[in-house]
Amino acid sequence: MTNQQIRLAKRPSGMLADDDFALTEEAVPALSDGQFLIQNEFVSLDPAMRGWMNEGTTYIRGVELGAVMRAFAVGKVIQSNHPDFTIGQYVSGLTGVQTHAVSNGAGIEKIRSQDVPPSWYLGVLGMPGMTAYFGLLDKGALQDGETVFVSGAAGMIGTLVGQIAKIKGCRVVGSAGSDEKCAYLVNEIGFDAAINYNTESLPDALKTHCPTGIDVFFDNVGGPTLDAGLANLARGARVVICGAISQYNASDMYGPKNYMKIVSARGSMTGIIVFDFLAEYPEAVRQLSEWLKAGKIKYREHVETGIERFPHVLRMLYTGENFGKLVLKL
Repeated sequence: MTNQQIRLAKRPSGMLADDDFALTEEAVPALSDGQFLIQNEFVSLDPAMRGWMNEGTTYIRGVELGAVMRAFAVGKVIQSNHPDFTIGQYVSGLTGVQTHAVSNGAGIEKIRSQDVPPSWYLGVLGMPGMTAYFGLLDKGALQDGETVFVSGAAGMIGTLVGQIAKIKGCRVVGSAGSDEKCAYLVNEIGFDAAINYNTESLPDALKTHCPTGIDVFFDNVGGPTLDAGLANLARGARVVICGAISQYNASDMYGPKNYMKIVSARGSMTGIIVFDFLAEYPEAVRQLSEWLKAGKIKYREHVETGIERFPHVLRMLYTGENFGKLVLKL
């Protein structure tokens, strides 16, 4: 049996290039006692992967050159010498961009419900969903009836943040890069307003759509978008930094110019690293599943196919080509 793998060939500089990665093949090793073999079916493409390719350690160690590219994946157990993992069991974990993975169970979650497609455990019921849930409700300390601004709102995390805020009775404004995405946010997802940052002045539009200021600013974009949100904070506002997708491929990082607005608003700025909430995942999955079944949350996937297309598909995250949670079917 052959395992196809995407390995990190060199450190990217600027936008990702095809030759930053290498497609390799090797035989699947025989299992030892306490191990099982996963046949991965879907790999999650997430903005954080760009940072994982850099050398050094931030909240997680950078991927080593020559190593299998780190990624969350979902798949099926096809061989097992482990008493707790049976053949046919679907599982998810940080098993990498490869068609097969050998595991001893560490960091692997069993998918206990087949009510939704397994790939959803890479999105709304996986790491991005947990990021939205805990980032808004815990780090953002959301209160009913507040005004929430979500940047990068048409992405998986952004759409979920907005929908949770609407469930909590809040006014929700988002920004996105096309009229199509803005229409989707308002007409299908239920945002109160959406701003096309490519055709509108974001600072002016925020003043119009958030007349009493922003109580919770959930930022996925960084750069000038962060400045625009900071300039429109309400008193006591909470700014949650989830990501800075506008900056990941930049040679020079753009720092916030309006950070003193935190002081005048008597507000706070914090970051969300989802791994801090691992012990609380089951409750979040239960609540999100309940909202999904009740039709209170809508979810959209963007599925591309073929492990050999990984570099191209990953670039879609940073060019805005994807529409919905981006996953790669192997």
